[in-house]
Amino acid sequence: MERYKEIERSIIKKYRKDIWSNFIKAVSKYELIKENDNIMVCISGGKDSFLLAKCIQELQRHGKFKFNAHYVVMDPGYNDYNHDFILDNAKILNVPIEMFKSDIFDVVTKVNSKSPCYLCARMRRGYLYSKAKELGCNKIALGHHFDDVIETTLLSIFYGSEVKTMMPKLHSENFEGLELVRPLYFVKEDSIISWSKSNELTFINCACKFTEDCSLKDDGKSKRNEMKELIKNLRKTNKNIDYNIFKALDNVNLNCVLGVKENGKYKSFLEDYDE
Repeated sequence: MERYKEIERSIIKKYRKDIWSNFIKAVSKYELIKENDNIMVCISGGKDSFLLAKCIQELQRHGKFKFNAHYVVMDPGYNDYNHDFILDNAKILNVPIEMFKSDIFDVVTKVNSKSPCYLCARMRRGYLYSKAKELGCNKIALGHHFDDVIETTLLSIFYGSEVKTMMPKLHSENFEGLELVRPLYFVKEDSIISWSKSNELTFINCACKFTEDCSLKDDGKSKRNEMKELIKNLRKTNKNIDYNIFKALDNVNLNCVLGVKENGKYKSFLEDYDE
């Protein structure tokens, strides 16, 4: 059996419960992929996006409805090593990627910004939306997973002073007719790491020019890594801590919050208190 077929088989056999079933659960529960969708699957070169690509390929082959998918890699200015590393992994995994170039890294390095990662992310999103429109897609699929959702929630509370999370899907504000979806929404990062190691796969992590020395490892200095460590420590006393955080976002008691914000407009509990 060819290696890529063994990798595909592991997703629906060995990791059926932890990966495949959770992928299907998110797609079904949040109606992320529908018949006749034209989806641009964004591949960064990391483990999450390549797994997403393989799951969507499997759904294309054996799903109950037809849809189209484009597997796209945006090259923001990778060095030769990372560029070739992504291409090699695409061949190993049998993912028919299309790579297009942008000058994001060059632009970000020339801008005197205190938040280069934020600027880079915004520019990436713009390029990806434009590419999706060029391909005639109505959806963009990203590889964010369950842990990303929990970490984003805690980052918003601790550093943004608001309760919000990473949604399973949302409409683009600037590109009419485009929707962003996250099919790995219920898949835990530990499962993705296990799948990767089990199949002896290695992926890039960060290929940014600011941090090229950590292209294959994590330097552990980011706020997101701070949240990872916090959750890891909390899990020692409550093994369900991450699920409880997730469930809390789906079980908000509006009678017991000081205020809410909708469409940019704030409303205090006092407004209805005496009614």
